[in-house]
Amino acid sequence: MTPSTDSLARADQSQQSLLIRGGRIITADQDYVADILVRGERIVEIATSIPQDGVDEVIDASGKLVFPGFIDPHVHIHLPFMGTHAKDDYDSASRAALIGGTTTLIEMICPGRDDDPWEAYQRWKGKAEGLSACDFSFHMGVTRFDAGSETQLRRIIDDGITSLKVFLAYKGALGVTDTELFRTCQLAADTGAVVTAHCENADLIDELQSQLVAQGKVGPEFHEPSRPVSVEADGVHHFCTFLEMTGASGYIVHTSCSPAIEAARQFQARGVDVTIETVIPYLVLDKTYAERPNFEGAKYVMSPPLRDIRHQTQLWNAIGCGTIATVATDHAPFDFADQKAMGRAPESDFTKIPNGIPSVEHRCTLLYTHGVATGKIDLHQFVSLLSTNAAKQFGMFPAKGTIGLGSDADIVVWDPNYRGVISAETHTMNTDYDGFEGFEIVGRPSVVTCRGQVSVRDGKFTGKLGHGRAVPRKLARKS
Repeated sequence: MTPSTDSLARADQSQQSLLIRGGRIITADQDYVADILVRGERIVEIATSIPQDGVDEVIDASGKLVFPGFIDPHVHIHLPFMGTHAKDDYDSASRAALIGGTTTLIEMICPGRDDDPWEAYQRWKGKAEGLSACDFSFHMGVTRFDAGSETQLRRIIDDGITSLKVFLAYKGALGVTDTELFRTCQLAADTGAVVTAHCENADLIDELQSQLVAQGKVGPEFHEPSRPVSVEADGVHHFCTFLEMTGASGYIVHTSCSPAIEAARQFQARGVDVTIETVIPYLVLDKTYAERPNFEGAKYVMSPPLRDIRHQTQLWNAIGCGTIATVATDHAPFDFADQKAMGRAPESDFTKIPNGIPSVEHRCTLLYTHGVATGKIDLHQFVSLLSTNAAKQFGMFPAKGTIGLGSDADIVVWDPNYRGVISAETHTMNTDYDGFEGFEIVGRPSVVTCRGQVSVRDGKFTGKLGHGRAVPRKLARKS
């Protein structure tokens, strides 16, 4: 068990205090029953029995699980995309995240090719500062690479944004050339930043989409055939080749299928530093959702697409053996009625459907329901996948990602006995549909704290907008 310390407990007695009593504390490598004393924003004592005299608030966690606050390392909130704009802002998104147990978001900054990187960084950051109820950071999108942008990217890395994002898709918009990819990887190798990558083959996608549309195959059910698993696996191989050539560290986002995992494994076996992420939609949905009639399938269009259900089993197997390190969301919220409808035939086609499924509120409950409650993963893996691995990968550990002395008081008191049903009528995300409508869930957060502030009680937001702050992040390594 983690030892207590009187010095931390006595520090700054003027700050608000919170005592979480009698919970079963679960971290990536520990499992024990204890009390947690929080003073201000940090955990100051962990012990078998802590006196409650003088404590401002006591939360009874007996019979419940106590986890470190969860981290979603892949979300889109401020997102101009495909002729429209994502529906959430940091008001709705941060409240939804906290209700689901996520206390830190890492958002993808997606500037246009002509945008100034530093100005884009400030714009995205400005959308979060003073509004977000949970903590936040960013991956800096690289949509072009030249002498001017390199200087600004170095400045952004120095400012604590220690990960970059490249798209090997969306040619002519967000996508980078091979020269730009190579130089981005060189910059990462030089600075110790991590390159995160959307891995597909943009040219193959363009050709396949053109052929399908020309054949009159324009419904949402043709989105997946336009971006088959071979296209994703090719993108993974391509990205990892550049990591191997430059010595950069890489992180593959939203991995959807077995061939992509196998492509990454080949490079991992050769010593290439590359980490694999999947996202919650791939673990509980499959391509038949995007094939629903009357354009209902448009609700489930995302990239890479939902796959044949057999890949779901293979993803769970990769999670179980530790090959997949993180489960994120790729939260990208668009309304069905007017935004997804931009791709409705006969006036349009599936290539115009804004990509994404709103999911930031449901990641943790779905992973618990379909992972822990079914025996696919244990509680330690649950914490690792949702919190600890992301904290370590992106330079936030041990302030985030664990329950320990001096760590931020991001704490999730989890009720394993809760039963409920997901519905757009009750969710907090700012969309007119829910991709998991009618899904039954097992367990949910009963109390969530973000840096010591009680932000959620029994599924209701009780925190304060603007409480969230930018997370100081370290470089994973320095070459």
